Formats: sequence, structure tokens, C-alpha cells
Amino acid sequence: MIRSAVAPLRLGALGIAAILLLGGCSGSRDDPNTEPAVNASRSPSTSESPDTAESATPSATPTPTAAYKPATAEGPAENVPLPVMPELAKRESKEGLIAFGHYWFSLLNYGYETGDASPVKELSTSECQLCELYNVDLEEGYENDDWIQGGKISISSSGSQFEKTPEGRYQLLLSIRQEAGVNRGPNGVIYGAGSSGDEQATAQIMEATYVSDHWVVNLVENM
Repeated sequence: MIRSAVAPLRLGALGIAAILLLGGCSGSRDDPNTEPAVNASRSPSTSESPDTAESATPSATPTPTAAYKPATAEGPAENVPLPVMPELAKRESKEGLIAFGHYWFSLLNYGYETGDASPVKELSTSECQLCELYNVDLEEGYENDDWIQGGKISISSSGSQFEKTPEGRYQLLLSIRQEAGVNRGPNGVIYGAGSSGDEQATAQIMEATYVSDHWVVNLVENM
């Protein structure tokens, strides 16, 4: 079966457009704490025992965190940390929406490196067609022992008027860039021709809804 190289989240497939953004936006390991011995001195007496010493039990040594390794031609990324949602991204505000948008795109990068689309699925609705295409990209990219190398997305700028659409959504405008990416397999196999160089800035629009206490993505597409 002919396999295509990883598409830049299929974000560039609809063309590159320029936009005037509405606004800008934008363990360390501790040494075990061992308390020194404490000498309890007592006055000599016929009824008391000799001096005794008490030693505190040392705290448990933290388990070392495995080092992160990006994907290479020899194998997939290793020990990729799952992005943590900042507290600001949980708020129903303009700043919260912008922070959430950046966090959501960081989850896309996590998926490219691990093949795990579940974090994105949890914060997206079935209405988001681009999200579904992203899921297909990961399924194909990590079929059997294959993996994706590259494809990292970065956000150059973002902004929002923070006004509800008739559907009750908020819109976020972003300018993104994406690194070249390629689907790889064992023994040096490459699926498709891949892409070369950095993608040019691409205008994106995200529509999100605030439900109960968090944001969910309804739409992401090129402008």
C-alpha cells in the first residue's frame, strides 16, 4: 500500500494566507533530606539508662526521569512529556482562550511524537473535521512499527476579539509554522517523498466553546 508522508496537520493543504491578527499573545531532583543524629542527654541517675541517640529515617530517593529523545531516522521519539494545561487556559476569558489555543497545539505536537491522539480527542468535538484528519494521520504514521519524524508546529502570533458567534463559539486567529515531517519505518524505510524546509506562515482560525469548566475545539481550518 502506498503511504504518504506526514502532512503538516493537513494545515497547509488549503493554501497559505496572510491575516491581520486581532491581538498579540502571547524534576529538578532534590538530594535526600537526612536529618543528623540527635543526642538526647540525660542527667545521671540510678534509675535512668545511658545516653541514647536517635537518627531520623532518610527520605526516599526520587526516581530519575528518563531523558527525552526526539525522533530520528533510526527510531521514534522517546520519553515525550505530556504537556500540562496552564491554569490560565481553564478560564473563560480572552486570555484563557489564547492560552488554551497554545496548549491545544502543543498536544498536536505530542501526538506527532508519540502517535497518541487521545489528549486532542478529549478536547475536540466530532464537528472538527481537521481533528479527524489529524487522527487518521497518526493512525497511518504509527501503523505497525512506523513513526513520524518532525512536523512540529509553532505559533508565531495569536489573537481574538472574544465575541460569541451565533453558534455560541469564540474565535481565535493564529499564525503558525510547521517543520518538515516524514513517515518512517524500520530499516530506513520512508513513506512518500516527505517535505523539505519550513512551512511558510499559515493563517488558522479556531472556534472553541466553553463547556462547564473547560474549553473544547469545534473547528480548526485555514483561512
